[in-house]
Amino acid sequence: MKKTLINIALMASLAATSSFAMANKAGDMIVRVGAVNVTPASDKATIYAAGNEINLGAGALTASVKSETQIGLNFVYFATDKIAIELLAATPFEHDLKVHSGDTTLNLGKTKQLPPTLSALYYLNAPSDKFQPYIGVGINYTVFFEEKFDSSMQGPTSPGGLNLTDVKLKNSWGLSAQVGIDYHLSDKWLVNASARYIDIDTTARFKAIDGTVPGEVKVEIDPMVYMVSVGYKF
Repeated sequence: MKKTLINIALMASLAATSSFAMANKAGDMIVRVGAVNVTPASDKATIYAAGNEINLGAGALTASVKSETQIGLNFVYFATDKIAIELLAATPFEHDLKVHSGDTTLNLGKTKQLPPTLSALYYLNAPSDKFQPYIGVGINYTVFFEEKFDSSMQGPTSPGGLNLTDVKLKNSWGLSAQVGIDYHLSDKWLVNASARYIDIDTTARFKAIDGTVPGEVKVEIDPMVYMVSVGYKF
C-alpha cells in the first residue's frame, strides 16, 4: 500500500511538471481577474483657503484619503518569451476623504477614481518554469470624478462655518513600479500576486464660506496597489 501511494505521488508529480512545455512564449496573452486594493500613503495634506492654512483652534486642518478594494482586470501581452506589456484596469474606486483637526477626524467627502496603468514587465526565470517572478515599470493616468463634500461640511452648521462647496480634483500622471509572480497551474490557467507603487499627486480645489473664498489642498496619494488574481492564457 505504501509503495502504491509513493508511485501515485511520483506519477502526479511527473504529470504536473510535464503538463506543458513552456509557461511563457512570444505572442501569448494573459487575462487576469481578481481583487485590487489601493492603499494611499498615510501623509496628511494641509488645507488652505485664500492661501492661508485653515485653523479651527487645534492646529492646521488637514485631509487624508482612505483605502479601497475593487475588482481588477489585467491584460498581459508577451513581446518576447521574457518581456511583456501589461495594462492594469479596474472597476471605479471610491475613496472616503477625511479631515483632521487635532485629534478629531471628520468625514470630508468622497471621490471616485480610475487608475489605468501601462507597464513593461521582465520575467526573471526561464520561460519553461511554472514559477514566474517578474519586475515592471510603467506610467499611470488617474482620473478623478464624482467628487463631493460630506453634508456635514456644508451649510451654516459646518465646522467653523466653512460651508465647503464646488470641489474638483485634478487628474494625475505618474510613474509606477511593481513586483509580481505568476504560478502556472496548467497550459492555460495560472494564479498571480503583485504589489506596485504608483506616483499619484492631485490638487483639490473648492470654495468656502458661501463660495466667497477659494481653497485648495495638494494631496500626495502615492498608493501601494496590491492584486491577487486568477489568470487565463490565450
